[in-house]
Amino acid sequence: MFPRASNLLLGILSLNVAWFVLYSAQLAYSGLMSEAPSEVSRAFFTGAPVSNALLAGHMLAGAVLTIGAPLQAMPVFRTRWPHLHRRAGYAIFGLAVVTGLAGLGYIALQGTVGGWWMSLWFAVYGLMLIWAAANTIYHALNKDMRRHMEWATRLVILAVGSWIYRMHYAIWFGLTDGIASNDRFTGTFDLIQVFAFYLPYLLLAEVILRYRSRSSVRLA
Repeated sequence: MFPRASNLLLGILSLNVAWFVLYSAQLAYSGLMSEAPSEVSRAFFTGAPVSNALLAGHMLAGAVLTIGAPLQAMPVFRTRWPHLHRRAGYAIFGLAVVTGLAGLGYIALQGTVGGWWMSLWFAVYGLMLIWAAANTIYHALNKDMRRHMEWATRLVILAVGSWIYRMHYAIWFGLTDGIASNDRFTGTFDLIQVFAFYLPYLLLAEVILRYRSRSSVRLA
């Protein structure tokens, strides 16, 4: 029953993030072509090919990672096609590293539109993404499936973080018309959002994972 529920939930998540993949890919391309909408074009700079390429790489790799990680975590994928699952795992790891490093490189060169506070928490997010991906693949190679699954759970949460970030804004603007938010990303909601799109979900996952771990020990 649990694998079926996981397949359903991860499948629904994958369908919901599919639009984000196309959206990010389009923005990355249009940003490099200087045709991006105003909310994204200000992140691309004339005469800055390195930072522009880093941002485009971050957006493209992150888009594929956003849908690839939930699909990779589906139990049906692991059980029916284990060899493909293992090969795809290396691709997911590579995408996570590229997404994280490209984002960190861009932050180092240009910062973020929200200033140092946003840069700090986005950098933490990038480092955590790389760390989660590295641990996921390390424990898989080490044949420690329990820790592999735990880190894969953290990786999926971080992988869909950009989508969650946008969903938070969509819900908030729908409910409040954007109270405590502004174009400079310095409003109270903006300041909270820079860590609220991943930390609370990671903490919730940690509680669940630790509860399941203790329950397994007691049953054993």
